[in-house]
Amino acid sequence: MATVDVVSPRTIRARRILKDLSRQELRDLARPGEKTSEYGSPVYSTRVKNRSAKNTYVVANGVPIGVMQQPIDRSKAEETIREVQEALSDMELIQVDRRMGMSPEVPIHCRLYVPREYARIAYMWNSMLFPSDSSKEPDFISVYVPDWKERLIFLDVDQGYTYILGSDYPGEAKKSMLRQAMYWIKRRGGLGLHAGSKVLRVIGPDGELRDVGFLLFGLSGTGKTTLTLHDHGLTEPERAIIKQDDVVLMTADGKAYGTEDGFYIKTEGLEPSQTVLWGAATHPTAVYENIKLDENGKVDFLDTSITSNGRGVVLRKYIRGTGEGIDLEKANKIVFITRRNDVVPVCARLTPEQAAAYFMLGESIETSAGDPTKAGQAKREVGTNPFIVGPEAEEGNRLLAILRANPDMQAYILNTGSIGAKDGFAGEKVSIKASTEIMKQIAKEAIEWETDPDWGYETPKSVPHLDLAKYSPKTYYTAEMYRDLVDKLRAERRAWLAQFPGLDPAIPRAIES
Repeated sequence: MATVDVVSPRTIRARRILKDLSRQELRDLARPGEKTSEYGSPVYSTRVKNRSAKNTYVVANGVPIGVMQQPIDRSKAEETIREVQEALSDMELIQVDRRMGMSPEVPIHCRLYVPREYARIAYMWNSMLFPSDSSKEPDFISVYVPDWKERLIFLDVDQGYTYILGSDYPGEAKKSMLRQAMYWIKRRGGLGLHAGSKVLRVIGPDGELRDVGFLLFGLSGTGKTTLTLHDHGLTEPERAIIKQDDVVLMTADGKAYGTEDGFYIKTEGLEPSQTVLWGAATHPTAVYENIKLDENGKVDFLDTSITSNGRGVVLRKYIRGTGEGIDLEKANKIVFITRRNDVVPVCARLTPEQAAAYFMLGESIETSAGDPTKAGQAKREVGTNPFIVGPEAEEGNRLLAILRANPDMQAYILNTGSIGAKDGFAGEKVSIKASTEIMKQIAKEAIEWETDPDWGYETPKSVPHLDLAKYSPKTYYTAEMYRDLVDKLRAERRAWLAQFPGLDPAIPRAIES
């Protein structure tokens, strides 16, 4: 039994706390564990190489627990905090204060505590958000104890804290703050979204130049980052303007506030041909973990022998195509990126009810970027967001309400996988060129649509500069095979949506023909 009384889960006492350190001071403290790349950027090695979703819990008795979430009893959380606070009292900690977002309308201040010997976590997280200092009262705090006796991560959104125990993976710090922020905006009538954001500045059907805001949802391996950072072949006066890569906070009127200053990129397969990202990835300000480095500091992003989840933080200002701001004035177009391989069309335009349904489905297939042992199997995650707190149905219902109240917002499915897969044929691969062209023509309102009789959504009848013939699912199957695949997929979708009590009945109805 711990002997330290809990003053508050948010009150941290230690033998010494180092505050308001500069970026360089944090790097200096992390120097013992650093290897330096050929570009001058630090590379670190972590013991834990991915998020510990199975060890993450929401404190019960605070908020209702969603279907896909795990509760921890408040008494167990409080007893663990007593033990942690007793351990912290003899430690030297680093305290890092940062701000989330750039807008005064999102005044979110975040504070991270890390043992001094894990300064690399503090350094990486410092690069993700915007400057703040210890004089600001934090909205959220996260406390790391990587050398804890068990791996346990738990959070309380009512009190605004997260304890990260037994893991030294920096992504836990990033997501701990973003998870809290997404619940923060939900309490205010909005919705926190695990999505990238960008603007396509294009000439519309009226011949006028206009900005079209996009939100892009997608599970790991679906191409969300690729499409978020793509320039779509636009030339002045048209252009793509990158806003965010991971999480936005959307208000009830469709404005989408950005959150981060650094992009936490996966490094697997990164090479110079990815011109938009490469400049930032090879800048000295980048910070890396678990990537292959030889004795001379030469980086090999293609070597995944350490892990396929190698990561880096790159500053957005060094990514070509980013604008000065990180907010969208309006999320005009919402795109659900999926990677399926049979009857899901290359693109579909959705009603508000259908959009809420496909948000709840959050579907794709597993790829090597997720779980290689399940590659090719169906995978679903509500909102493509594993960081939801509270009943998932609230999220779908909230999105439906927002779309109904904002008729100038339109949602789409974009399939970045293949069409027509069957025995002996992997399917016709949807190229990046096709996906980026479709997005561009969506912005330009240049696509001709027709209703799909099986699903009720609209699919492209024609897209400028794109031959759609090879992307028609029905051309690859007999009528009986196609019907069987449609029926099987609809049954899977019905079963998935039936898990979520309280879902507006209009949402599951939207997947019927």
